[in-house]
Amino acid sequence: MTGQAHPVPAWVVHRRSYRDTSLLLELLTRDHGRIGAVARGARGQRSRWRGVLEPFQPVLVNWAGRGELATLTFAEAGGRPLRFPGTRLAGAFYLSELLLRLLRRDDPVPDVFVAYGDALTSLAAADQPEDVPLRLFEKRLLEGLGYGLLLDSTADTGRPVDPGARYRYELEYGPVEADPEAAGLVISGAALLALAREELADEALRGEVQRLMRAAVGLYIGARPLQSRALYASLRRTDLSQEQEP
Repeated sequence: MTGQAHPVPAWVVHRRSYRDTSLLLELLTRDHGRIGAVARGARGQRSRWRGVLEPFQPVLVNWAGRGELATLTFAEAGGRPLRFPGTRLAGAFYLSELLLRLLRRDDPVPDVFVAYGDALTSLAAADQPEDVPLRLFEKRLLEGLGYGLLLDSTADTGRPVDPGARYRYELEYGPVEADPEAAGLVISGAALLALAREELADEALRGEVQRLMRAAVGLYIGARPLQSRALYASLRRTDLSQEQEP
């Protein structure tokens, strides 16, 4: 890992305090993948980077050094700051948590870089239900990592998925036709095709897609609970309590 001749676009995936005035950062870049970096003095009162290295924000960065952690040498805002109202903030944490669990450092996956930026921008814009960008990012992340789901044809026969049929989804294999009494991860053909087309306007279909994606992502993130789900529950309780105030 070495520096670049010119600053490159990145997203601040995660940050935490380090020593007295510094930050430890996880950055996502298009051509260099996920990068761990130290931003020395970034929390100091006179730091030129104060307010720039915020979570889930676009930045332009450069760094130097080799090994597990680089040293940040340049940073500036890379676009308009994004704001995430209510539970959408938990959604942003969720996207980043998935990246930290599944994407190795120094492993560039340009499609994932684009998908992450699209999902954050959509979450902040609040122009569609907040679960839609989460489901699309899960799908695109798995595809980028080589774990993409088979959605438009059956795994056992290769026949096109019928929107009026129901299927049992076998993880790491695909959908197989299900009888009415089938158990397991059962999903409609309509939901599979909606996810394949990335058209998730229908709330009922999104519920089916959520069950499928939770199982598919869970296969790779392991048993350790996601902190973003606890944050979502907390923010949701806050929203409900505010709605009930006279």
